[in-house]
Amino acid sequence: MSQKTLYDKLWDEHVVQTDPDGSTLIYIDRHLIHEVTSPQAFEGLSLAGRQPWRIDANLAVADHNVPTTGREHGIADPVSRLQVETLDANCAKYGITEFGMNDPRQGIVHVIGPEQGATLPGMTIVCGDSHTSTHGAFGALAFGIGTSEVEHVLATQCLVQKKAKNMRVRIDGVAPDDVTAKDIILAVIGRLGTAGGTGYTIEFAGDAINALSMEGRMTVCNMAIEAGAKAGLIAVDDTTLAYLKERPYAPKGELFDQAVTAWKQLHSDADAQFDAEIVVDAGKLQPQVTWGTSPEMVIAIDARIPDPAAEADGVKREAMTRALEYMSLQPGTPISEIRIDQAFIGSCTNARIEDLRAAAAVAKGRHKDSGVKQVLVSPGSGLVKRQAEDEGLDKIFIEAGFEWRDPGCSMCLAMNTDRLEPGERCASTSNRNFEGRQGYMSRTHLVSPAMAAAAAIAGHFIDIRALAPVAKTEQAATLADTSPETIQTGTEVNSAATAHDAAISNAENAEQSEAAHLEASSSHVRNEDNEAQTYTHVAPHHAPSAVSGPRKKSAHSDRKRANKSR
Repeated sequence: MSQKTLYDKLWDEHVVQTDPDGSTLIYIDRHLIHEVTSPQAFEGLSLAGRQPWRIDANLAVADHNVPTTGREHGIADPVSRLQVETLDANCAKYGITEFGMNDPRQGIVHVIGPEQGATLPGMTIVCGDSHTSTHGAFGALAFGIGTSEVEHVLATQCLVQKKAKNMRVRIDGVAPDDVTAKDIILAVIGRLGTAGGTGYTIEFAGDAINALSMEGRMTVCNMAIEAGAKAGLIAVDDTTLAYLKERPYAPKGELFDQAVTAWKQLHSDADAQFDAEIVVDAGKLQPQVTWGTSPEMVIAIDARIPDPAAEADGVKREAMTRALEYMSLQPGTPISEIRIDQAFIGSCTNARIEDLRAAAAVAKGRHKDSGVKQVLVSPGSGLVKRQAEDEGLDKIFIEAGFEWRDPGCSMCLAMNTDRLEPGERCASTSNRNFEGRQGYMSRTHLVSPAMAAAAAIAGHFIDIRALAPVAKTEQAATLADTSPETIQTGTEVNSAATAHDAAISNAENAEQSEAAHLEASSSHVRNEDNEAQTYTHVAPHHAPSAVSGPRKKSAHSDRKRANKSR
């Protein structure tokens, strides 16, 4: 038997049919929905007279447009309000589980899925959002899709794709203190470039990856898309299994044990062949800061802004020149001398409890610089916010002059009230520094949570390794008492979800009558630009599968019907 990569195993398990040109119909286990890329998909479903193929495969949450303050007053912006209300109405119409804006479990879709145990190893997971790759940290094949594909998955639970090539990125050795998962992935993108992963699915491996918590692994996979990759993957290990155990929507008891036996096979075989491989020495990494308008424009904190004149590639030279003009920076300037106007700690990349602890460890006993207009801290979910408050992190931030907000995408992108003014410069823990990403003519520098907090305190970028130890002694010891993986999962909050599981367990009985939908729409695939989010619903009463978790039996029956209908 030929040796397989992790990606090969996940792909092969979900193939329904492959055409001679390589186009492949694959089964989708989980579909995560948010308010931005779903309205047209639901409208198309309605106009065609179709129903969602598998209700319990979908889970929705509003996150892009929701305000992070003053929610008791609703959403002021009429466009944002309409998108959120449309999602509410569509989910109510079709019986799709949604964590509404005022649900204590609400948050960023790529945060709530894992923390609820709705993201499981071996799944195929899609969402109308680029950063769906986050879920690959669990040994799942997860990727963003366009709006027309959202409709296709709703209608058929399948999707037409072409298999990507295999790339492995090994981070060997031990990363220095204060070099985080964010620094690792920024350094990788700086080496690969934003197109280096195009046509590939990237598996991250090596000592430094194995040493990361699940939260750190999610940060790495989250930004795989910024290297151009289809998806990012990390093999299942004991860290994965410990994180998932007792999560509200994960299998329980004997079912969990059965699932673990299968999930432990989710790794690349020893002699598996990769189409490309790069190796990074973790010991040589430093804290990273982006300087331009692409994640690949990144340097270490002790470096200087590069000079386009030294770049031999004409295309890159032109891009660097444009970026420097937009960012109002001069070649040769030390990155540590760049002053900021605002800082943002949040997003689907860095808004989990571990991220907030890291930022709080820097902020404790200090205060933001007087020249820094605002520092926003937006937790990734209501449950992350509650745990942070239980640990007193909110008080640390407030005493430091930071603003403690509600969960949402917030200032990651200018689709809500959290945004930069023209010309303002921000130290941001988000994932994209494109022109206008955080507001018209905004200037974004991507950093880790600790680096963002340090920049807010100093008023400019600063090497956190040079900070006085006051912020990292007592506070760090206190924060270390709680494992990053022990985030409260809100079991009592999920009692309604448990009832929902029972209510929807009969949904499979309706699937037989919907077989015609697959035939009518399985050939109707249109690709569009994606900008979506993630989350899905795992019904723990289903028996676990060898790869896809608790849906193998119905997945196979769906695939048989799909083959028959084509």
